[in-house]
Amino acid sequence: MRLSRRTASLSLAVALLMTLAHEAVPHARVPAGDQESAEPFGAACRVRVTGSTVTAHCHNPYPETDRVSLHVECARWWDIDTDSSPVEAGPAQTVRLSGRCWKEVDEAWISHRRGN
Repeated sequence: MRLSRRTASLSLAVALLMTLAHEAVPHARVPAGDQESAEPFGAACRVRVTGSTVTAHCHNPYPETDRVSLHVECARWWDIDTDSSPVEAGPAQTVRLSGRCWKEVDEAWISHRRGN
């Protein structure tokens, strides 16, 4: 019984120290002046992988242009990963992007950038 009380006391002390140490570490803060506009931005994208082919459909419901790019990472070390050129998805526009690997696809994602 005495061993479990010691263990409980030790666990409590460690938890308290970790909490205090976490609060002592400075956290990154973003100044209010450097934040981008609070307006919604970014096309909604669906990425589908079928075998070694990747297809993405991106629809931009917002008034600002979104430049979307498809990134495909292949599963095999010798297979070449690809990044598509940016495609502009204007307001209320849907764009289709595609890519492929020779063999299996490991991962595929879309990146967004504000248009001109």
